[in-house]
Amino acid sequence: MVSENAMTDSEALPRVVGDTTQLAVGAGSVWRLEPPARGLDANVIDLPAGDGIAAHDGPELDVLIHVLAGGGTLETAESEVALSPGVLVWLPARSRRRFVAGPEGLRYLSVHARKPGLGIRTRP
Repeated sequence: MVSENAMTDSEALPRVVGDTTQLAVGAGSVWRLEPPARGLDANVIDLPAGDGIAAHDGPELDVLIHVLAGGGTLETAESEVALSPGVLVWLPARSRRRFVAGPEGLRYLSVHARKPGLGIRTRP
């Protein structure tokens, strides 16, 4: 019996999954990792100038962001972190964060372990 999450041989091969230089400008997630059988989630977030993501406690997993374009500020529970192209930021699990895009907007790649999907189970 083959697991529903098992990869076929062709799915297990390295491949190009996107090109950040070809992404349209938008608001929110403008790209996401698509292969269904994976242990990793990734997406590109694009925030227009002055826009942001409201303060919140992060998920139950670590997140790594890589600023691709523009700039802005990451507000944490204790300080502010300047964001500019090339900056890599580690966001520990459950850490407080707020993103504010600068005058040129903010585009970043976000990478983390895949979040478990919602499962509905019946009682035995």
